Amino acid sequence: MILIDEWFKMRRFPGIVSRDGPTGRRAGLARGPDVWEIVRDLKRHSAEDDPVSLVAEETGLASELIDLAADYYATFPGEIDDRIAADARAAEELRALAERRERRLSP
Repeated sequence: MILIDEWFKMRRFPGIVSRDGPTGRRAGLARGPDVWEIVRDLKRHSAEDDPVSLVAEETGLASELIDLAADYYATFPGEIDDRIAADARAAEELRALAERRERRLSP
């Protein structure tokens, strides 16, 4: 069933693929980063006049690809928001681990 869902998503959004990774399957650009990474960057620049241009400049991606990722997000926001939240949790856990190590190693 999951593969059928992914096939329909890829048909609806040519240029988006599903790929495996350590945290499971996720949507990504066929020749680029995961959709959640692009959306995270768009959200970071949401208060700017043209977030798409800013992300394009930062990443070197064509604005059409950023728009494609944004369109995918508009259709499947929960899927992408879950990935962004998981990344934020993982980053926080790594920061906490680094702080604990530093405290243990401090004289």
